[in-house]
Amino acid sequence: MSLLDIQNLDVTLALPNGPLKAVRDVTLTLEPGESLGIVGESGSGKSMTALALMRLLPRSATCEAEALRFDGQELRDLGDPAFARQIAGPRIGMIFQEPMTSLNPVYTIGRQMTEATVARGLLSEAEARRKAIDLLDRVGIPDPEGRMNQFPHQMSGGQRQRVMIAMTLMLDPELLIADEPTTALDVTVQAQILDLLDDLRRERGMGLILISHDLAVVAERTDRVAVMYLGEMVEQGTAQEVLYHPQHDYTKALLAAIPRLDGPARVPAQEAAAPEVEKVISATNLCREFHSRKGLFGPKKTVRALDDVSLELRRGETLAVIGESGSGKSTLARILLGLDLPDAGDVRMLGRPVLDLPGAERASLVQPVFQDPYTSLNPRRRLSEIISRPLVLRGEGDSASRLAAVKDAMEKVRLPGRLIHAYPSQLSGGQRQRVAIARALITEPEALICDEPTSALDVSVQAQILELLDDLRAKMGLTCLIITHDMAVVHEIADRVAVMYQGRVVEEGSASAVLDHPSNDYTARLLAAAPRFGATRDLEVVQ
Repeated sequence: MSLLDIQNLDVTLALPNGPLKAVRDVTLTLEPGESLGIVGESGSGKSMTALALMRLLPRSATCEAEALRFDGQELRDLGDPAFARQIAGPRIGMIFQEPMTSLNPVYTIGRQMTEATVARGLLSEAEARRKAIDLLDRVGIPDPEGRMNQFPHQMSGGQRQRVMIAMTLMLDPELLIADEPTTALDVTVQAQILDLLDDLRRERGMGLILISHDLAVVAERTDRVAVMYLGEMVEQGTAQEVLYHPQHDYTKALLAAIPRLDGPARVPAQEAAAPEVEKVISATNLCREFHSRKGLFGPKKTVRALDDVSLELRRGETLAVIGESGSGKSTLARILLGLDLPDAGDVRMLGRPVLDLPGAERASLVQPVFQDPYTSLNPRRRLSEIISRPLVLRGEGDSASRLAAVKDAMEKVRLPGRLIHAYPSQLSGGQRQRVAIARALITEPEALICDEPTSALDVSVQAQILELLDDLRAKMGLTCLIITHDMAVVHEIADRVAVMYQGRVVEEGSASAVLDHPSNDYTARLLAAAPRFGATRDLEVVQ
């Protein structure tokens, strides 16, 4: 008997300009202990299929299917209370793509980790706490006991994602649906998480559905692969068949767009030894500390997020900052944007102290693209309002010209025009990320600071966004600082690379020097852990 059997699933979304068939006629099965990878571009229906199974579709959506069976039980026969009590959590767990929107901001990590197991009477509070600490340790959270008393906003995006993974595993589900579970994680932690999920599959016979746009990860970790395009499953089969002998044109296009680490790195836009190149942003000796306390009267603990960091961003270049989650990358970005203040050090834009710049002038010089687009987009605004907001605040143009600029920006980042009146909740994670990029580009700033700008995008759209950023750099002299954990993206777009570890820049240089001849052990470990599609294929052929 199959663990999961879905037959002819349809999901329809009600949009202002008419219904949209988000998922059409999807059929899939999963055996106990088997792993299935679902790949496809953002908006293809991958996440919507999972949400339909978990009864988490938006209110504007309707779901129909010939069969939704789990372990032989027809799920459509269960009412919502029975489904929530018997299935969602204890038997089917789901790791969501955007952890900040899935974690309660006013509860500590410890309370959220233990709440479900204690409320269901599965474990005592002491047992649940011990299990939570053990799982946090297994997913690579440093000082897991201390983190139990922290709140979600006190952790990096990658750490929040690891908390979500650990929380889902607290109930020991028989089927785990992982929607981009390693999107915000560096390659070493990604390997650790995927190893853990593999171990759980073998130990418990747990089924795994891995939704991802990273084809190298899917090739390494799944038994079967399903490819989705425009709401339909266009190809299914073993990982070997689909990824190395694709039949559908879309699958072939996905494979052709994979960024690769092999081959020569790009030629730098500016030579590092050219002092005449203008510095758009410069940071000198930045330090930033955060303080937390264990319990109400416990000792205060200090975490140094930035430790004497100096960087400069020259006009027309792309600088990539890489490092594990919690290494200080996002803290550095917030300080460079003027959204946070350093405890020591200095930040300048075009030679002027960033704190002396009025907000409007600073916004015209540099724009952000944040890691978690859902929390940076107003859920009550339509896309047309969100993307045009910077123009409205600056008083530029009339409504007609702003609408034209919005359509142009949406076209650049490959957002369908029909979504112009949609809300963020009606978009996929990758589509929301493209909205954030379009909003940042609409004012044509001097520099972009992008925190994981392509982490939620499939490889074909990722390639288009990277090409867009490269074209803007060439045509407009746009300067980019890109924070990423994807070494192939760094290889594809970066002129220079800075590697951060525990709040310090441990290596900096041209992309070719750092990627081909790393001088730091941590950089070498990052490169060694990066998934390589070609290497995976060679390994499978040998096996």
